[in-house]
Amino acid sequence: MSNAYPKKLQLHIDGEWIDGEDREVHQVVNPATGETISDLPKATKADLDRALDAADRAFPIWRDTPVAERAVILHKAADLMRERAPEIGRLMTCEQGKPLGQAIGEVTASASHFDIMAEEAKRCYGRVLVRPAGQNSFVKYQPVGPVAAFSPWNFPIFTPVRKLAPAIAAGCSIILKPAEETPASPIEMIRCLVDAGLPSGVVQIVFGDPAEVSSHLIASPVIRKISFTGSVPVGKQLMKLAAEGMKRTTMELGGHAPVLVFDDCDIEKALDLTAMQKYRNAGQVCVSPTRFYVQSGIYDRFVKGFAERAAKVSVGDGFGEGIEMGPLANPRRPSSVGDMINDAKSKGAEVMLGGNRHDKQGFFFDPTVLSHVPLDANIMNDEPFGPVAVMRPFDTLDEAIEQANRLPLGLAAYAFTNSLRTANLIGDKIEAGMVAINNLTVSPGDAPFGGVKESGHGSEDGPDGLKAYMVTKAIHQA
Repeated sequence: MSNAYPKKLQLHIDGEWIDGEDREVHQVVNPATGETISDLPKATKADLDRALDAADRAFPIWRDTPVAERAVILHKAADLMRERAPEIGRLMTCEQGKPLGQAIGEVTASASHFDIMAEEAKRCYGRVLVRPAGQNSFVKYQPVGPVAAFSPWNFPIFTPVRKLAPAIAAGCSIILKPAEETPASPIEMIRCLVDAGLPSGVVQIVFGDPAEVSSHLIASPVIRKISFTGSVPVGKQLMKLAAEGMKRTTMELGGHAPVLVFDDCDIEKALDLTAMQKYRNAGQVCVSPTRFYVQSGIYDRFVKGFAERAAKVSVGDGFGEGIEMGPLANPRRPSSVGDMINDAKSKGAEVMLGGNRHDKQGFFFDPTVLSHVPLDANIMNDEPFGPVAVMRPFDTLDEAIEQANRLPLGLAAYAFTNSLRTANLIGDKIEAGMVAINNLTVSPGDAPFGGVKESGHGSEDGPDGLKAYMVTKAIHQA
C-alpha cells in the first residue's frame, strides 16, 4: 500500500494540472520511515498570478450560478470522495502518518461537509423589514469574492474542506494552499471537485514557501477573504497583511484544551473517552484534551486509570494491523515534545508513562502522562501538539474555572460532571468557543467551530461557516 504514493505531484491552476517542470520542489517525507517519497512543485510568482487571474475571472460566473447547480456539483464531489476514500486514505497515511482507518474516516467525514454546505446554501435566507406601504427594505447575503485559504498538515483533508465547501457553496472562487508536508490527499480532494464538474478557475491548489505564497496572495486586490488554520504567531502576521486591504479573515489558531474532571462524574466513562481521544492523531489535534484538572478526591485514581489505558495504545506504522497511533508528522515534532517534557520534569512533574522518543525509525513518540505538573512548566502554557497528557489536582469549582481560563487561548474545553448546576456554570463561565460536557464532540459539521481570545475569531462549519464567506447587504426601496 505504501508504494502507491505518486513520485511526482502537481499544482492545479485555471483548470490545468501542472507538473514540476523547472520549478523548485519540496521533498515529501513519510513520517513512519523518515524517507523521501515524492517531489512537490512549488508555485512560482507567475503561477500565483495566474491563479489569482483565474479566480478573478471565475468568480462572477460562479457567483451567478444558481445555488441548486452548485449543490449538484458539491454532492457529486462528496460521492466521489466516498468512492475514493480508501485510495485517498492511503495517501494520507503515507504523508501524515495517522493509522489507515483514521485516515479513511477523515476522508468520509470530510465528504459530508460538501453535502452539508450544498444544502446549507439553499437555506441562506435573507429577511424583509417592516416598512410603510409602498416602501421595501430587505437584507440579502452575497458571496464575498475570491478567497485565499491556508491549511496545516495535521488534518490534510478535514481542515481544507472546511474552507472549500462553504466558499464554493456560497459562490466564491478559492485558492487553497495546503501544507507542503501533506500534499497528495488534498490534491485528490481537488480532483474530486474537478471530476464532479466544477468550472475552471473556481478552485486552484498551490504549494510553496508559506511566507512567500501567503504574502503574495493576500496582497493582491483580487483576494477579498482569508481563511487560515495554524499557529497564533503566523495567524497574527497574516491578519496584519489582511488589514492592509481591509480583508475579511477567519482565524483558527489552535488551543490548549482544558479538561475539568469532577469527583461526581462517571469516572470510567471519562477515562475511556479522554484516554482514547488524547492519542488520536498522536495528539496533533488543535482540540485535543491536554490540560487535565482533576478534583482531588479522585485525582490518584484518575491518573492511574489514564496511564493504564494509555499504556495499551498500539503505536506503529499507520498501515499496521491494529495500530492506534502513528508517528508525529515531521522531524521537528519529537524534539519539540521531548524538550517540553524535560522542562516539566526539571520543574517537578512526575512521569507516569512514556516521556521518550519511541524506539522506531521515523518520528514516533511514546504516549505520555505527566502528573502534578507545575504551572510554570512550559507544557502547561504552550500547546504541546503531541501525545502528552498533563495533569494537576484541584479542590473547588472556582479554582477549576480559573485554571481553565488562565491561558490567552480559548478554542475547546471539556468537563465531566453529573451535577446539572456544575454543567450549567461550566457552559457559562469557560472562555472557549466550544465546550463539551460529558463527551468530547466539538466538531459536528452543522455546528460552529472556532475559538475566542488568541485562539482566533470567526466560525467554520454550519450556517455560521457559510456566512463567513458572504457579505450582508441591505437594500431600501421607496
